[in-house]
Amino acid sequence: MTFLDHRGLRTALSAFFKSRTYEFGIVALIALNAALLGAETFSSMENAMGGFLDLANDAIAVIFVIEMILKILAFRHVFFRDPWNWFDLTVIAISIAPANEAFASLRALRALRLLRLVTVLPSLRRVVEGFLKALPSLGSIMLLLALLLFVFSVMGTKLFGTEHPEAFGTLGASAFSLFSVMTLEGWPDLAREIMRTHPVAWVFFITFIVLSSWVVLNLVIGVVVDSMQSHAREQEEELEIAILRNQAKMMEEIEAIRREISALDATTSAPKQ
Repeated sequence: MTFLDHRGLRTALSAFFKSRTYEFGIVALIALNAALLGAETFSSMENAMGGFLDLANDAIAVIFVIEMILKILAFRHVFFRDPWNWFDLTVIAISIAPANEAFASLRALRALRLLRLVTVLPSLRRVVEGFLKALPSLGSIMLLLALLLFVFSVMGTKLFGTEHPEAFGTLGASAFSLFSVMTLEGWPDLAREIMRTHPVAWVFFITFIVLSSWVVLNLVIGVVVDSMQSHAREQEEELEIAILRNQAKMMEEIEAIRREISALDATTSAPKQ
């Protein structure tokens, strides 16, 4: 048995990775990494501290790699059962990819390290897990939204394409224009422009906004919120079940100890022959 396989060391590492100290330390390290990455976006700071920023980012990358190695040594095969650990491994592997002159754009991938906050902070993790559980229901709503966008794009091309080719000249242009309308960004300007040649066009735009932004997108919010609440309830139920199991196990152990004590008392109190 080697030093790294020592059971006491693995137990100490496991306890450390489950502690609040580790959580606060990783959050602080990620925050520092975010500050360094933000500093690199300022040309003045990049010119003045370029070497230091690169060295600090490399040091943080080394710390993250060492952390993953120690986690694997501490938890062994259990480490690979958790999908969030796979997420951490993927993010770190991408962020430390070599970025030479041919792949200079890969330097931007270092920003992916900040996503590790999702795995470190339980509140963020619950939000992401709730969203992922809502994906099957969201698929149906997204299909409905795509169908709605397609139908109104066809109608917009037929109605306004001749007089306004830039916004509704083709199916793709109509879909892009209506997607912008769905985000409620600058749609009054577009509507007024169309209404110069089609005074009743406001009916088309208001109907599309009501159906897409007010109805369908609110359905998305409702599904996501319901999924998060359902996920939170499931976690609470699992925690309650785990507590009850531990209590039952403790009661069984206490009962076994009582039986042993009773048997020992009976043996000691029995008259000697």
